[in-house]
Amino acid sequence: MGKVKNKKIVITGASSGIGAEGARQLAAEGAYVILVARRSDELEQVVADIRKNGGQAEAHTADLSNYDDIDALAEALLAKHGKVDVLINNAGRSIRRSVRNSLERFHDYERCMQINYFGLVRLTLKLLPPMLEAGDGHIVNVTTWATLVPSPRFAAYVASKKAVDGFTESLDTELTGTGVSTTLVHYPLVRTPMIAPTKLYSQLPAMSVEKAGRWLVKAVKRRPKRVVSPSMFSMGVGTMMNPRMSRWVSRKLGI
Repeated sequence: MGKVKNKKIVITGASSGIGAEGARQLAAEGAYVILVARRSDELEQVVADIRKNGGQAEAHTADLSNYDDIDALAEALLAKHGKVDVLINNAGRSIRRSVRNSLERFHDYERCMQINYFGLVRLTLKLLPPMLEAGDGHIVNVTTWATLVPSPRFAAYVASKKAVDGFTESLDTELTGTGVSTTLVHYPLVRTPMIAPTKLYSQLPAMSVEKAGRWLVKAVKRRPKRVVSPSMFSMGVGTMMNPRMSRWVSRKLGI
């Protein structure tokens, strides 16, 4: 079990939802949390809440779809801290729209890839060298259960997250023996502002934000290769073994 106390942990997308809750829980465990998001007011409120409860936190406002912002963020973090212990790439964008309804919306795919994948990769590449030099570090990449099973109406989103999965798995193999590790966190539907625009989701079971935060704490403490529910892991194996059946079930669910 890895320690959390006094670790410098960067969490992107930390102004609300999973990122904010994960920051609160990690701070409660004694971590020094470094929160990153676009919305400065909400970000500062999370930092204030953490400090009020005796935790250590700081905020950095950045648009992680903008390369200049990412570079400036990384420069500021390295100048102040020299090295961060854990990078949690949580910031992301989700779009629920079928391919047939996206024929004139190529920008849907660009937007998802820009923040979900390219932004994540760029920040990781910027913060990785000091980890390698120190022989210790941890990259936690937030992904989705939908990379394990077919997920209609989410082609743009799932494609970007599958890219994250592939990047993370390749990186992890290359990092063997360096002291730096990676974790993929495959979240199911989580009750956050991101899913609010889809009315259907209010009627479906969803993970609480509190439990989602606990998954991040587990990832940091244990450094597993993946955090995923047993049922979703089994469904992923089932998809590999019987893809036709898996696609039929996905179509029937229509989520």
